[in-house]
Amino acid sequence: MSFDIAAFLCAGFVALLLFAERGRHVRLRWIAKPLASLAFVLAGLAGGAFESAYGLWVLAALALCMAGDVLLIPTGEKTFLAGMGAFAAGHAAYIGAFLSGGADLTPLFFAGAAGMIVFAVLSLRWLWPHLGAFRGPVAGYTVIIAAMVATSFLAAPPARPTPSLLVIAGAVGFAVSDLAVARDKFVAPGFINRVWGLPLYYGAQLMLAASV
Repeated sequence: MSFDIAAFLCAGFVALLLFAERGRHVRLRWIAKPLASLAFVLAGLAGGAFESAYGLWVLAALALCMAGDVLLIPTGEKTFLAGMGAFAAGHAAYIGAFLSGGADLTPLFFAGAAGMIVFAVLSLRWLWPHLGAFRGPVAGYTVIIAAMVATSFLAAPPARPTPSLLVIAGAVGFAVSDLAVARDKFVAPGFINRVWGLPLYYGAQLMLAASV
């Protein structure tokens, strides 16, 4: 399977997932979401993930994020926390990928890191009154998201310019899409969160898969 076919399948399953979410078709959600996530894992494989340490780290991240996607399908708090854990591990794997080529600390990295500190503080300030018992897990998760995006400015993917705009865009898109999940879970549940959050999330994962 080529990367283009995997990306096309991912887009199709995301459209089906949005249809399922809009109509609250639970069975269809259980079909569409895992398949959409499997498609970005296949995209990473098609891109040559096994050919470099960077690619192997990205593949691990994609697989962990797929696990997180499946764990977020149910509505229970235990599975939500397990999903957060899987995504946190996925972010950590992305950090491993971004640092696998060595860390050359540039002014761009420090600018990105400063921007993510602001992003993390503002996000937590917005969510904090709504989090309740989730304050600790969400705070920790926010820190690892910020670290993931900051280290994306250090990434040196095979045969791509450094810094890689593709990697940075994917990392930023992933982080912003998490706001849709947080808003839906803690602030204002609704289909609108999925309308923009799901395409952004899956698009971000495809960009990161393409970077291998």
